[in-house]
Amino acid sequence: MRLGTFLRFMWTVRSRRPIDLERIKGMGLLAVKVGQILALRPDLLPPERCLELQGLYQRTHTKHAAPLSRLMARNCPEDFATHFASIDEEPMAAASIGQVHAATLNDGREVVIKFVKDDFEGAFRKDVARMKRWLSAVLFFSPRLRKVGNPMALLNHIETYTLDELDLRNERRGQIRLQEAMERVKDDFPLERLRFPEIHTDISSERVLVVERVREPSIESRIDDGSLAWEDLLQLFRIQGAFMFGLGTFHGDLHPGNAMLDDDGVYTFIDTGAICEAPEHVRAALFGFFEHLARGNLDEAFIAMLGMAATPPTGAKFDRYMRDMHQLYDGFVGTSVSEVSLTQQMMKTVRTAVLAGCTFGEEAFPIIRSLMYMDGMVLRSHPDVDLISSMGPHLDAFKTIMPEASVDLQPTKQRSRLGGTPLPS
Repeated sequence: MRLGTFLRFMWTVRSRRPIDLERIKGMGLLAVKVGQILALRPDLLPPERCLELQGLYQRTHTKHAAPLSRLMARNCPEDFATHFASIDEEPMAAASIGQVHAATLNDGREVVIKFVKDDFEGAFRKDVARMKRWLSAVLFFSPRLRKVGNPMALLNHIETYTLDELDLRNERRGQIRLQEAMERVKDDFPLERLRFPEIHTDISSERVLVVERVREPSIESRIDDGSLAWEDLLQLFRIQGAFMFGLGTFHGDLHPGNAMLDDDGVYTFIDTGAICEAPEHVRAALFGFFEHLARGNLDEAFIAMLGMAATPPTGAKFDRYMRDMHQLYDGFVGTSVSEVSLTQQMMKTVRTAVLAGCTFGEEAFPIIRSLMYMDGMVLRSHPDVDLISSMGPHLDAFKTIMPEASVDLQPTKQRSRLGGTPLPS
């Protein structure tokens, strides 16, 4: 990212005007990725700015599709077309990075072909290198910034995450990791209502992916046509929650377009290139927070969140944290998502917890993002539902596959260790 682009990006994000998402998209892939990460960082930006930036997670399609012949010439071996009875010339979808075409294999099976449109890797690496140089200079003169979100570590995370996305083979690798996790707990927590599309690895490569065409409607489509039942949405939380809290390996970008649902209630997860890992202490803290919150045990919930703190607050700082959290959650339990959005509540919660010393590394935010996706689905399809209370029974089930140390949160002992003013149990 050149200096001029970097300065325009920072002005766009930090000015008082509404954030121009199209302007950010026009600044290139790195600007979009940085904006997406900042959308989950209310410790770095005001929560209302984070909510605006979350629009960068919505898929927008461009009319500038590349010719199929050019994509195949650049990315495919000479005999690639011989595997297909037909390939549609017009794309099903064309975005800035990738393009998707419907096709039929010689044996009659329907598939889609995903192409990486251009050589983004080289340009992206150059942009990251330039931005690292600017950051290094800024950190030299303002070393205190290292303590606020560690911007260099943030940039390294963006670089790794994005380069993984540009390698389409990671979709199959992601499937394998999720399937292996499912296999480990199949006797205690069967996930029989989840499947993955077949990927034809023999004719796929880094820049071309041939995958089974899933014709079942996406959650996005079912929300739009009003056919998404509340029980089906709860089942999605059960599945994704088991991966996040119980297994610690989960789909890192499960937005409404990446989960397909058939009429029998079976989900198909697609676009599994972004797989995330949640360390045990992260799972324990967030699980404990939501478990106690669902039961209305606010003190225990707030103390469980402090499991994210490298040095938990004590004394007056602990008392201030508890007062701020009680004020934030006054009247929250039992309200519907239309009354109080979980997304907005989590933005404020993260900010309060960071001020108390909690450290939200990049491994924590994919879980928070997944919960925000769920909140958005509920808000659009069943706005009168109390999502937090509905989580309760499923949270109990997740305990059967969580590490024993994560389940034994012992918030009462933690309270005494924190040394704050005694609070009612």
